[in-house]
Amino acid sequence: MKITVMLKRSCLFLFLFLSTMLTFAQSKEEQAVGQQVEKLKKAMIDADQSTLQSLTSDKLTYGHSTGTIEDKKLFVENILNNKSDFVTINLSNQTISISDNVALVRHKLDAVTNNEGKPGEAHLFVLLVWQKTSGQWKLIARQAVKQPVETPAKS
Repeated sequence: MKITVMLKRSCLFLFLFLSTMLTFAQSKEEQAVGQQVEKLKKAMIDADQSTLQSLTSDKLTYGHSTGTIEDKKLFVENILNNKSDFVTINLSNQTISISDNVALVRHKLDAVTNNEGKPGEAHLFVLLVWQKTSGQWKLIARQAVKQPVETPAKS
């Protein structure tokens, strides 16, 4: 009888320990991806070529809410030449989901822009796809859609 109770307690302890370890490992990877997102945001605001280059995959496909698609070279060029000029970027409602070496990040993006010298704003829902290669998370895909315009409720 005592052996059965001890065995049950040991199994329960082992299960709880492993569950905690798996949760911790996942949150550690989620934190790493979240840090990459923050670095990307700062690099886009600062037009930091070396950081943009290091954070993005050579296979990057970057989709804008207008339907324009850029590769890595064009994405970086357009940030550097102010065609895509972000003055501020605010990210909210961010979720990160990781499966093996792929991370899906969704968030709401609200930004002040100055594209080609024209002040404006962007209000988007964004999906980022990050892939872990050689121990580093790199952006491999991005797609944005415009946030729907809220209409006042009819009374």
